Amino acid sequence: MTVHHDLRTPDAPALRPDEKELGQEPRHWWRSAVIYQIYPRSFSDSSGDGVGDLPGITARLGELRELGVDAVWLSPFMTSPQKDAGYDVADYCDVDPIFGTLADFDALLAQAHELGLRVIVDLVPNHSSDRHEWFQRALTSPVGSPERARYIFRDGRGAQGDEPPNNWQSIFGGPAWTRITEPDGAPGQWYLHLFDASQPDFDWSQEEVKAEFRRILRFWLDRGVDGFRVDVAHGLVKDQEFPDYTPDPEAASMGGEETPAPYFEQAEVHEVYRDWRKVLEEYEGDRALCGEAWVSSVEKAALWVRPDEMHQTFNFQYLETPWEAGRLRRVINDSLSAFSAVGAPSTWVLSNHDVVRHATRLSLTGENPQGSGIGPDHPGLPDRETGLKRATAATALMLALPGSSYLYQGEELGLDEVHDLPDDARQDPTWFRTAGQRYGRDGCRVPLPWVADAPAFGFSAGESPWLPQPDRWNMLARDVQRADPESTLNLYRRMLELRAERRLGTGNLHWQHSEDEAVLIFTNRDVLVLANTGTQSVSLPAGHEVLLASSPLQGAQVPADCTVWLHRPED
Repeated sequence: MTVHHDLRTPDAPALRPDEKELGQEPRHWWRSAVIYQIYPRSFSDSSGDGVGDLPGITARLGELRELGVDAVWLSPFMTSPQKDAGYDVADYCDVDPIFGTLADFDALLAQAHELGLRVIVDLVPNHSSDRHEWFQRALTSPVGSPERARYIFRDGRGAQGDEPPNNWQSIFGGPAWTRITEPDGAPGQWYLHLFDASQPDFDWSQEEVKAEFRRILRFWLDRGVDGFRVDVAHGLVKDQEFPDYTPDPEAASMGGEETPAPYFEQAEVHEVYRDWRKVLEEYEGDRALCGEAWVSSVEKAALWVRPDEMHQTFNFQYLETPWEAGRLRRVINDSLSAFSAVGAPSTWVLSNHDVVRHATRLSLTGENPQGSGIGPDHPGLPDRETGLKRATAATALMLALPGSSYLYQGEELGLDEVHDLPDDARQDPTWFRTAGQRYGRDGCRVPLPWVADAPAFGFSAGESPWLPQPDRWNMLARDVQRADPESTLNLYRRMLELRAERRLGTGNLHWQHSEDEAVLIFTNRDVLVLANTGTQSVSLPAGHEVLLASSPLQGAQVPADCTVWLHRPED
C-alpha cells in the first residue's frame, strides 16, 4: 500500500512570475543547494601558525567542488580578539590578520565563483566584541549618551546599584550582566552580554545600529558574496521591560522553549530581516539570508522565512531528532508542511560548530544538552564503528529529502567528536565560565586531517594545531579515504552526485507503507529510499535496482542502521 502525503518541496508556492513557466525548475539556488560549512580556524592552515586561514581555504576549494557541494558558508573571519573564536567581532568590514587580508578574501571569492561555488559569510548582529570602537567609546562616554545607547546599558538594582538589573544568565554560564567603572572611577552601569562578557549586546531599538548593519551588508554584497548566515537570528531584540527570567534547564542553551525567553523571539526582530531583505534585493543575482533561530517548533522557524524575510532558517528540530523512525517521520512531515506554507524550502542539517558531531551524537545514550559538549567521563559513549554507521545512514536519509542540506566540514570523513581533549587544551568560553562543569564545543572544532603521514595530518606545515588532533584520525585523513572506494568520503561523493543527477532537492516526497515501525520508506522522483533505524535486518523491496547503501548490504537484507537508495521502476 502506498500512502501519498504529497508533501511538496516549496518550489511551487510564492514563486515570482518569471519562475512559473511550465516545466521549469525554480532558479533560486538556495532552494535545493547542498551547503558546506567551513570553520576557518580548523579547515586548512597555509601560514604554518597552527590556525586555519583564507588562503588555506582557497587552496582546497577544488576538493569541495570535487565533493559535489553547491556553496560554502564561512564561519567568522572578521577582525576579532578571538575570545569566542571570531564570534566576537571588533571590525565587521575587515579580515582578522590570523586569517589573512581582504585581498585574500577577494581571491577566495573569485576562485569559488570560478569553480561554480557560492559563498555565504557569517554575520554576527546580536553583539560585538568589547574591543569594537563603538563599545570602547561607550565606556568613556557619559550615562545617557548616544555612544552608550548603541548597547544595552542599565542601572543596577539595590541602594547602591550593585546588583545586576535582572537575573538573566549568560548562554555560556554565569551572569549576563557586567558592571563597568565610569570614567571618573566610580562604580557604574551594567551592560548586557547574553554570551561572554567580552561580547556586549547591541541595542536594536536604536536606528543607528540598524543603519550600521545595512552598511555592513552592503560592504560584503559589493564584494560579491552570495548571502549571509545570521548568528543568533532569533535574538537581537529584547523585552524592554527586562523582566527576571529563569530558563527551563532542559531546554537548549540557545533557546527553543515553548514560551520564549524575553531575549529571544521578540516580534520586532522580524522587522530587522524585512529591512535586510530589501537591501539584498537591491543587488543583481540571487543573494540569500539564512538564520540561526533556535525555536521550539518548525512552525515557529517558518516565521523567519516568510516571503519578505529570510530565505532559509536552520532546521534545528531535525538536527535534534534522535535516530527513531516515528520521530523522524513526524519532523520531516512537519518541516515540509510548515516551510512550504510560507513558500520557503525546508533545510536539513545534522552537524555544525555548536553541537556534538553526529557520528558520535546519534549513538549517545547519556544526556547531551545543546552547547554543553561531552568529555572523557561522558556516560554511554558509542564505539566509533557504531557511531559512524548510524551517522552515514542518517546523512543518506537527509540528502534524499527535498530542500536544501547543510554539511559540516569533516563529516564527509566520518569524523567523530573529540571528547578526550586535554583540559589544558580547551578554549571554549563555556568551559571557563562554568569552571569546567560544561565542556563546550571544542570537540567538534578540531582541525581536519588531510594527509595521513604528514605533520598535523596535513592541516598545517608549521606549529601544532590550535586544538590537538587525536591519533585515531590517522586513517580518516582525506588522502587515505580518496584511495578507498568504500570510504565515507567516497560515499558522500556518490550521494551528492546522485542527488544532483536525480534532482532530489527539487523533488516531492511520498511516504510508502512499512510493516516495520523502525523503517522509513519514501519516494522522491524516481528514487525509493529505505532507512532502517531498528536493530534487525529487513528485506529489500523486490524489483528495484540498488543505487547506493550507507553500509554493506547482507544479500537482499538491509542491516540495522542503514539507508538504501533504489531506482524505482516506472509505474
